[in-house]
Amino acid sequence: MSECPVCGADVELTSDAVVGELLSCEDCGTELEILNLDPVEIGEAPSAEEDWGQ
Repeated sequence: MSECPVCGADVELTSDAVVGELLSCEDCGTELEILNLDPVEIGEAPSAEEDWGQ
């Protein structure tokens, strides 16, 4: 169990969670990314940016 960095709600991780996995906060809907597993750390997932082929 971890805490949403945006709203503070409990976020449950699955037993097979991996670093880099994306998940959503059930309370506020923010897309989150698992940053570390020991200790558990989650943060807001980076938003996708267009590179327009550059």
